Parts: sequence; structure tokens; C-alpha cells
Amino acid sequence: AAVPGPLDKGCSLRRSLRLPASAAAEGMKRPLGRRYGLWFRLRKLMLWLLGMYIAIPFLVKLCPAIQAKLVFLNFVRVPYFIDLKRPQDQGLNHTCNYYLQPEDDVTIGVWHTVPAALWKNARGKDQLWFEEALGSSHPVILYLHGNAGTRGGDHRVELYKVLSSLGYHVVTFDYRGWGDSIGSPSERGMTYDALHVFDWIKARSGDNPVYIWGHSLGTGVATNLVRRLCERETPPDALILESPFTNIREEARSHPFSIYRYFPGFDWFFLDPITTSGIKFANDENVKYISCSLLILHAEDDPVVPFHLGKKLYNIAATSRSFRDYKVQFVPFHTDLGYRHKYIYRSPDLPRILR
Repeated sequence: AAVPGPLDKGCSLRRSLRLPASAAAEGMKRPLGRRYGLWFRLRKLMLWLLGMYIAIPFLVKLCPAIQAKLVFLNFVRVPYFIDLKRPQDQGLNHTCNYYLQPEDDVTIGVWHTVPAALWKNARGKDQLWFEEALGSSHPVILYLHGNAGTRGGDHRVELYKVLSSLGYHVVTFDYRGWGDSIGSPSERGMTYDALHVFDWIKARSGDNPVYIWGHSLGTGVATNLVRRLCERETPPDALILESPFTNIREEARSHPFSIYRYFPGFDWFFLDPITTSGIKFANDENVKYISCSLLILHAEDDPVVPFHLGKKLYNIAATSRSFRDYKVQFVPFHTDLGYRHKYIYRSPDLPRILR
């Protein structure tokens, strides 16, 4: 049935109002035009992203320095806007900031946190007092942090506090190119910085035990360091590896954040440039030449360094002839604990494990 048109003043029906044919056609074109324009822009964006996805591997291959930057991530400074000269701003009132010079053009920033028993005496003391305190009857831990961030990272600060409360001196530093340390990052340079700090500690700690603790990428620096110390017959009293990997190539291949792991020629595009840059961090090779007690800590839910790499490294070390006279221990942390990559310091069992 026809719908009646509107009424005029005389109650007679008006002629129904209709749009001209040309206006109706134009009205239909507008939404169609909008949809077509949106689809065109979306398709253009997808093609651009696809082009970038394909271009990045070639860019990395041509510029290996890019891959080195991604391994070190030294340009990522988290947390931002903190003054590394003032560790007390991070709640470390019993910590002193030093600067050491491993080489002529290199300066590294160092924090030294004293054991809890010395907290009261440490307030207001200068660098000389802290250096002499290393000779007190307390063991020393040299902590080697992972990539990204600085020695003032939140989870690192919390670990210093835990270790200090357990009676350890904690000495940590930023490698050249990290934080406020001066120099260009490299595996050789990072290892040399660690060796310099270790020798600096030993010159002041006397016969006190000195332990090396490496976390994540710092485990690569730690095994490099300890291998060199063992070769010169001055090994540390123990090596602690938290969330370690076997070598940097396997870690890059297994990294959950790698969106290119299934890309054709992944090794050639991404792993070979790492090797070309002189970056190996070969923990699996280094442990074959280390002769001191070894403790490996790894969380099953680690999203950065897969748990199976830490277990594989332990299996290599446990069967190595160099550890024949030393204790090698692997301590896993169940997924339900939620310690992931950097929260093992929260474990209430850590004091017992370290003892």
C-alpha cells in the first residue's frame, strides 16, 4: 500500500517528496567511495608493512652494527631520569659510587653496597672507607648485569638489597657504553671491564671469598671472565649464572620476540652478522675451561631466555672434565612462582640456596 504524503493546511494530501534521481545516485556513491578509500588506505598500509618486513633482513645484513645494537640494547636506559651518582635515591643509603678506568679512553661507573652489618657505619663515609671495607670479613659478589638498562635498574637494586642483607659486599658496574660509563660496547670490552673490576676487588678484599654473579647477557660476560681467570690460575670462589643461555646464536634463534625465526635464510640474515660483529658469548664452550663451583638459577616461565637453554648449559657443565672436582648445581623455579626472567631475587629459598 502506498504511504500517504504529508498534509497541507487544507487537510489535502501533498505530493510525496522525492529526491531527484541524480541526487539519489550521488548519495549512494558517497558511502561506497568512503569504503573504497578506506580499503585502499588499509591495503597501502599492509603493503608498506610487508615491504618493511622484507627490507629489514637485508638492512641488518648490510649493517651488522644494527644487530649488535639489538644484542646490547645499551641505548635503552631504564629507569629514566635517575642520577647514577646518587645510589641513595634508589634506597641504597649504604652504597658508594665510584669511577674506574680500565683503559685510557674508557671510564666505568661502579656501585659498592656494603653488608647489612656495616650499614650504620657506612653513612656519610667517603670512597676510601668503602674500599677499605672490602677487607672486612665478609664475602664479595661481583654482579654482572644483562643488556638494556643500567646498574640502577629496579630488579637489580632489589637484588643488591637482598644480597647485602645476607652479609655480602655487592660490587656492580655499567659496562662501557651503558649508563654513565664512557666507551663503545663490545664483547671484548665488556669482558675486559669485568676483569679490571675483579682485579680491583681482589687487591682490596684480601682472603675474603669473591663470587661472580652474571644475569642474562651478563652470564656471557661472567663465563668469559671466569674462563680467563682460570687460565691464569686465579679462579673466583664460585660462579653463579642466573637465566643463562648456551651461546648468543642459540639465544637469538630461540628468543620469543624474534619475529623472523621462520624467515628463509634466518641464520644468514640475522645470526651471521652477530658473529661478524665479534659477538659470541659462548657459555657452552667457556664452561669446559672453568674450574670452580657453579650454580645455575633459572625460572621455568622465563620469557626472554628459554628455560631449556639453561638446562642444556647445565648438562654440558655437569659432564665437563673441568668441573670434576667442583660442585655443579642447577636450581629450577616452577612456573607457578612467576619469577620469569628477572625476579628470582624474590624467592624465599634464595638464602638457603646460596649457603
